[in-house]
Amino acid sequence: MRVLGVDPGTIVTGFGVIEDASGEARLVECGVTRAPAKQPIERRLLLIYEGLLDLLTRHRPNAVAVEEPFVVQAPRNAAMAVGEARAMALLAAAQHSLPVSQYPPTRVRATVANYGAGDKEQVRTALTLQLGVDLSAYPLDATDALAVALCHLRHAALDAMMGNERVTARGRR
Repeated sequence: MRVLGVDPGTIVTGFGVIEDASGEARLVECGVTRAPAKQPIERRLLLIYEGLLDLLTRHRPNAVAVEEPFVVQAPRNAAMAVGEARAMALLAAAQHSLPVSQYPPTRVRATVANYGAGDKEQVRTALTLQLGVDLSAYPLDATDALAVALCHLRHAALDAMMGNERVTARGRR
């Protein structure tokens, strides 16, 4: 199984592609799509959308996993902007007829780093150990996206072992 993980943002959107090769997760590609902050929001969203379409075409994943927004004290504009970037990931996946699962940050961190309140550096360290690749040079948005993809791989494997039909982070589909 190959999964595209997305950490949405309207200026920086992280992406990570991981595949399960014989029970071992393997990094395929990760990075970020940057949209200049001075551009109008519609231009930035278009850049994100086109970048995701390119990734889906090149890597042909079986599923897309998107991190849900974590907004505690952020202004309403920030929350809406993250939602708009997330919508681009959902739209790109739908255009490629791919299933989408969405995971809250605490579930991603608990799955990958065994601690739901861990910080981005702890997640990166856990990913480095699990994937056997030095990720220190990658932006944190990219490693967050990898964590979302790995979270989905782990939950999909568990569902398969339990004989469950496809289960998403929010319940059955």
